Amino acid sequence: MSKPAHEYDGLDKSRAVASAGDGGALETPNSDESDTVDCVNDNTEQRGPPGIALSKGRRIALVATVTGASFLNTMSGQAVVIILPTIGRDLSIPEARVQWVVSAYALAFGCFLLLWGRIADIYGKRKIFIWGSAWVAATSVANPFVPNEIAFYLFRGLAGLGAAANVPTAIGILGVTFPPGKAKNYAFSCYSAGAPLGAVFGNLIAGFIAQYASWKWVFGVIALMAAVITVAGVAIIPPPKHTLHDDGATVKASVDWLGAALVTGGLLALLFALTEGNVVGWSTPWVPAVIFVAVVLVVLFVFWQRHLETTGRRPPIMKVSAFRSKKFSAAMLIMALFFSSFNGFLVYATYFYQDYQGLSPLQTTLRFIPTGVSGVLTAAVVSQLLSRVPTYVLLGVGTSCVSVSALLFAAPIPPNTLYWAYGFPAMVLSVFGADTTWPCLILFTSHALPQSDQALGGALVNAMGQVGRAVGLAVATAVQTAVIARERGVDVQNVGRLQAWEPATLLGLRAAEWWNFASGIAALVVVLFAFRGSGIVGKAGIVGKAGVAKAERLAAVTVQNVEKSSEA
Repeated sequence: MSKPAHEYDGLDKSRAVASAGDGGALETPNSDESDTVDCVNDNTEQRGPPGIALSKGRRIALVATVTGASFLNTMSGQAVVIILPTIGRDLSIPEARVQWVVSAYALAFGCFLLLWGRIADIYGKRKIFIWGSAWVAATSVANPFVPNEIAFYLFRGLAGLGAAANVPTAIGILGVTFPPGKAKNYAFSCYSAGAPLGAVFGNLIAGFIAQYASWKWVFGVIALMAAVITVAGVAIIPPPKHTLHDDGATVKASVDWLGAALVTGGLLALLFALTEGNVVGWSTPWVPAVIFVAVVLVVLFVFWQRHLETTGRRPPIMKVSAFRSKKFSAAMLIMALFFSSFNGFLVYATYFYQDYQGLSPLQTTLRFIPTGVSGVLTAAVVSQLLSRVPTYVLLGVGTSCVSVSALLFAAPIPPNTLYWAYGFPAMVLSVFGADTTWPCLILFTSHALPQSDQALGGALVNAMGQVGRAVGLAVATAVQTAVIARERGVDVQNVGRLQAWEPATLLGLRAAEWWNFASGIAALVVVLFAFRGSGIVGKAGIVGKAGVAKAERLAAVTVQNVEKSSEA
């Protein structure tokens, strides 16, 4: 069945290049003077689609609603980090496995982002956003009443499954609502501001609840917030005029279930082996065997996606051709390394304050407040810089700041040093780095992909971040456990819990922060060597004569290929 021509009439041809040509953002000269992400230097403009016609008030409300997804995701993650030691004690979870409370959510989130992104592109982003938010509300209500460790992890994973539905669709909704320009820059900056706001409210809520009531109420607040976002989504987000499902596309025929199984199984096996190696010992034969199987599954996933994209039998959940673009590949790698560093820093800073210094959840919360305040201010500033400063400069500053934050906690600074001397600047720098890097990467991804793949693009960039977060935390935990075991003179499976003001515990936490520092530096290296010449992402909607000519040819090829595969 051939798709109607009107689907392609408004397609931004510069974006068609991303799907038909080099698979990502257009390459640019290696020049600091480049104004765009495209390979042109003249002033001819070719604007993208006009976006969805909504009143100014409705657009503001829409941005606030989808920003709620970013807010909720970060609030949920950070609130659980604050009460993580308390959950571990109450449920008798071993120290080496307590990270699964965080990782189960992150892994389910990362593994199912691409699948939900594809389903959203078929049935409509609004529908998946609403159902995803409702699912988070339902699972969060049930989570604290689960009586044992394994079931608790399961419900955290189910909550991550819902977040995997509403976060990429939120980015996709912004991508199709706003054409490239200042309004889109502001919209994505507001979306990015949801993360630091979620972090500060997650800290405050979890700290006060854990101090004066049961930690279980934290999940009640998360569920309430998810319910509010669900209702707002129903009332404010307009239904799409046309979806792929209207043309006869179905989940059964259009979704790559085998690919979803391969990538989910591979990542789950990898994280399981990295985590359980700390419990049973790395010399246990099945641990390297599971890691090998995980790598094989991920490699098979990549080859399967390439096969589907080449043959056109079924749309892949990840377009491997997108990674032919050096800058697109670099952006995804930066995302994974950056979130490995940033999330690891936050988790181990929490361990430092609660488990090593023996502070209460509320006292720990107060030390995290600067992250939210500085995050909001940073988001306001970055929204103005996106259209003025070269992207690689912003990314370089962002990755450097997060690296320095981890370094301050890794360095042998006396642990009783005043908080304002190194704890406060570390908190401020970490979120300054996050809220500089994050909007650059999501805006770059939005410009690099065509309109039809906006939800999938949002899924991909979030998936890379969440996989980096989960795997990075597993490796950091392995490093921490190995160092503590060495200092205590025991095997890793007998390492025991973190102890207040114990030298071995401090050395283990610092070793984990060195890993977080290394991840941040690796992200910085990728920025400096692979992202130079990416131009100014806030002006990515402008292409020149050469770019337009190339885009027109490749857009025509894209339409022909899609029509042929549809008729087949």
